[in-house]
Amino acid sequence: MQNRLIKKTGDEISPLGFGAMRLPLKNGKVNRELAKEQIYHAIDSGINFIDTAYLYGDSETFLGEVLQGEYKDKVKLCSKLPSINVRKYEDMEKYLDEQLKRLQRDCIDYYLIHSIDLKTFNRLLKRDLLKFISKAKEEGKIKHIGFSYHGPKDEFETVLDGYDWDVVMIQYNYFDDNVQVGMEGIERAASRGMGIFVMEPLKGGILAGKMPKEAEDILRKADANKSNAQWALEWVLNNGNITCVLSGMNSIDQIDENIEIASKTTPLSLSFDEMETIEYVKRVMRNSLKINCSTCGYCVPCPQGVNIPTCMRIYNEKYLFEHKGLFNPSLIDYFQYVGGVMGNASNAGLCNGCGKCLRKCPQKLDIISELEKVKKEFEFPGMDYVLLFIRKVGFPVYKYLVKLLNR
Repeated sequence: MQNRLIKKTGDEISPLGFGAMRLPLKNGKVNRELAKEQIYHAIDSGINFIDTAYLYGDSETFLGEVLQGEYKDKVKLCSKLPSINVRKYEDMEKYLDEQLKRLQRDCIDYYLIHSIDLKTFNRLLKRDLLKFISKAKEEGKIKHIGFSYHGPKDEFETVLDGYDWDVVMIQYNYFDDNVQVGMEGIERAASRGMGIFVMEPLKGGILAGKMPKEAEDILRKADANKSNAQWALEWVLNNGNITCVLSGMNSIDQIDENIEIASKTTPLSLSFDEMETIEYVKRVMRNSLKINCSTCGYCVPCPQGVNIPTCMRIYNEKYLFEHKGLFNPSLIDYFQYVGGVMGNASNAGLCNGCGKCLRKCPQKLDIISELEKVKKEFEFPGMDYVLLFIRKVGFPVYKYLVKLLNR
């Protein structure tokens, strides 16, 4: 693989990184022997960047055990501050020290503030985040600092301007190319010399799986031997501003396949015809949407707090990717991103029909009627109590179990 340079840090990073969130498990913990074989195989094959986080089960402890000796010097290790757990300044120092102990390192190469949007960033600023960063750097506990972004496009630049960041981690794939930070945000970060790491290049596996028939036909006609996953990874890696694509690989075959793709795909290596094929596929998928929403965000903020673009996006994806079953991916996304599990509720059911969004929509959608469809699809009597139980009982129990597993 041809490594890519981060101008701000001087590090040359492999275009494919190993995401440790989905390591193989055994009895609820990382399967040490199997995962070690995969990690070593990935490093021996040229991967030099591994991404983990405090909240990724016992992955930090596992990586601390196996990344020793020659393997310790062969990789840049990235981990993340669990911003959701930070209540006061001392929490940040406590978590970093605990992570260093887990990872068996004196210093973390790349340290990211996990899951940031503008509201979270402002909350952490009030708890002296910048003081924490400066002190951790001065003490040699972290080399480079960044954040993983989980907010809307219109907030990204404000967070970007909030500190002299070294790197950023974003969600980016050919279907969501305009959903989170978009090309504009990527170019802004790149113009500052920042490293740009991509999570969800396959949209949680969706772009590697079943597509609408017309989209499948387009891809097979263009190249019958190329998998859906290959199309998706190549599209991301073709962007020269992208430093590294993170993949949660959990088999040797997956590692080898992804390394082969990353080795062949250099910036601007896709042909015009190949790029046009992806555009055709995107067009087919967009035309298959139940709601003709481009998630531009002009309709927000909503006076009632409804996250209109996200509600409509999740509704569209349920039908576009044929999500079925009681706990299908779209329902889980709805609970997590707008239901209030991960923050304040912003679900469709909060709409009171005030109509302030209607005049702002470039597509001239009847947003009130469309939100009613979303509400009917995902919401049910007693939903608020279910989500309250998850927040008050489910999350604390999960955190407690994670803590037990990491002892």
